[in-house]
Amino acid sequence: MYICICNAIREDELRKAALGSGGDAEATYATLGKRPNCGQCLGKAGEIIDQERALAGGLPSCEKVAI
Repeated sequence: MYICICNAIREDELRKAALGSGGDAEATYATLGKRPNCGQCLGKAGEIIDQERALAGGLPSCEKVAI
């Protein structure tokens, strides 16, 4: 399923990138060489990133990363 239509980011890509990034959704997008355009996906992307990190058991959640 596509999470970000503007950048054609799929859920599986986002989950993999979440494990390689310790930042929020925007930082995780950056690891994919992308950046948010309209921003409508950021809430759902943050949930998926937090979920994936929780399953992996270690990286900080998007809610706890200060910008």
